[in-house]
Amino acid sequence: MEDLGLSFSGRSAFVTGHTGFKGSWLSLWLCELGARVVGFSLPPPTKPSNFEVSQIAERLAGHIVGDLRDKQALALAMREARPDLVIHMAAQPLVRESYAQPAETFETNVQGTVNVLDAVRQLEGPCQVIVVTSDKCYENAGQLWGYRETDRMGGRDPYSASKGAAELVVRSYRESFFNPAELASHGKKVASVRAGNVIGGGDWAKDRLVGDLVRAFAAGETALLRNPRSIRPWQHVLDALHGYLMLAARMARDDAAWLCEGWNFGPDQGTEWPVERLAASFCEAWPGARCRVDGETAQAGGETITLRLDSSKARLLLGWRPRWNTDQAVRHTVSWYRRHYAQGGSMRQTCLDQLKAFTATET
Repeated sequence: MEDLGLSFSGRSAFVTGHTGFKGSWLSLWLCELGARVVGFSLPPPTKPSNFEVSQIAERLAGHIVGDLRDKQALALAMREARPDLVIHMAAQPLVRESYAQPAETFETNVQGTVNVLDAVRQLEGPCQVIVVTSDKCYENAGQLWGYRETDRMGGRDPYSASKGAAELVVRSYRESFFNPAELASHGKKVASVRAGNVIGGGDWAKDRLVGDLVRAFAAGETALLRNPRSIRPWQHVLDALHGYLMLAARMARDDAAWLCEGWNFGPDQGTEWPVERLAASFCEAWPGARCRVDGETAQAGGETITLRLDSSKARLLLGWRPRWNTDQAVRHTVSWYRRHYAQGGSMRQTCLDQLKAFTATET
């Protein structure tokens, strides 16, 4: 693996959503790479959370509790951080929650992205910007093959539609204010990234598969599966974050316009698993765990059955590819949770141990 420390050591990074599952892992990794990290986010969305049990706040240069919808507070925090790198991860991240709170989902995911990019406009110095959206940003065509970056944005449920709309916001701001052809005048490089369904230690989100499994297993209960046949591009959280960091590192040293585009970071084609298989793998790795299909809600909620990503672009142009297959991702995820429930205390060293194991893995 390339030495990312050479790209991030001594740099200032502003991360929105740093208290969330992916954001907490990313913030810790950036700190390990020597970056000065300032986070802006609502309080941790769950209790427990990886942000708290891994004591991420202690590693940060700044931990700001704020709402993306507060445009002035966001702009002030970003301006004071003087970032070289902005990674926008804060979002309402749940499909089912978007049905209960559609207006809030659009306000956070769409207007929140507008507010972030408007804050970037106000920065005086140059910086790289990575906007994290979702594999569900693509228009649901019901196709069996992987979605490519050139496919149409869309979404039937409020969450997916909000992520597709966020991608359109990114494109609009890039072409209107951050045009790569005019980099010398504004100094801002803006790209968007779309990962698969990430799993890993520290995700306790309700109505997300891993969080639901873990809560049931820890309580000695049978986990219920809502959408057993749904096929998803599962991957470990570190694989997705590695793609984001590789892109950010390349953007820092290269002014090529093609970097300022949308990028997929998903598992190898043909390795996607249905929900039922992933849950069975968790049960095999967690002694005594049980799960069954919830017949009343199976395939409910309007979610597409098959979702795959084509990440050929990242493989070809960035040299990125997954390091942990799904079996490895499950094994490391289960190991993290079992250690948490068996030992308690800080999980930061466990995160660091897994990060070390990941970086040592050869592709």
